[in-house]
Amino acid sequence: MSEVSSWQLRTQRPLYTVAEAAQVVHVPASTMGTWVKGYRRQPRDGRPVIGEPIITSLKASSRGMPSIPFIGTAEALVVAAVRRRGVLLQRVRPALEILIQELGVEYALASRRLFTDGAEILFDYGDRFCDTEVGHAAMELVVVRNGQGVFAEVISDYLERIDYATDGFAERICVPPFEGGVIVADPKRAAGAPIFARGGARVADAKSLLDAGESARTVSEEYGMPEEHLWDFLRATSSWAA
Repeated sequence: MSEVSSWQLRTQRPLYTVAEAAQVVHVPASTMGTWVKGYRRQPRDGRPVIGEPIITSLKASSRGMPSIPFIGTAEALVVAAVRRRGVLLQRVRPALEILIQELGVEYALASRRLFTDGAEILFDYGDRFCDTEVGHAAMELVVVRNGQGVFAEVISDYLERIDYATDGFAERICVPPFEGGVIVADPKRAAGAPIFARGGARVADAKSLLDAGESARTVSEEYGMPEEHLWDFLRATSSWAA
């Protein structure tokens, strides 16, 4: 597959519905929906709170059809990492917007530059504007080690789940909460659906056989994945949607 077609596949082809992207990133579908569509909340007293969309989406061909490209799902993985840091997205959203501006590239949250330069950008910004709300928010995403800013551990762990193409943008996701790259999402395989890295079976297909009463050994032999990878999946979740 050429680099051009690979780029188009990752950025211009809708692969996931909101629910499917939420499954890949391991967040509630309602949460993913606010990241994709934004939100408007009206307190009883006070001005409305408006959150703009923060991940890339495309126009669906019809209602209920996919609208999120792979690159948007990779961006969502980063946003999920920020939320798992325990900071309200409403609070850190301005810091993420600063980060996107400073990186200066389209799809910044899915860029390798986020992994290599993002923490230092946030640290420098937070240090310069320490008396502002955005400055405080930037510093909530980083910690200081040896005088330098690095991403907080949970964010760093999630960024390490992203593999980047030679163009510097995400091309594969190691799906949380599974460790060791047991389950991946790759737009070049199974239309981006979560698959077992060994054997390439769709997670939904393996689960269907298990739900039908087949043993883990039978399913692993059927799809060519190590049986221990199937047990890893079973231990991590008992409610993976088919």
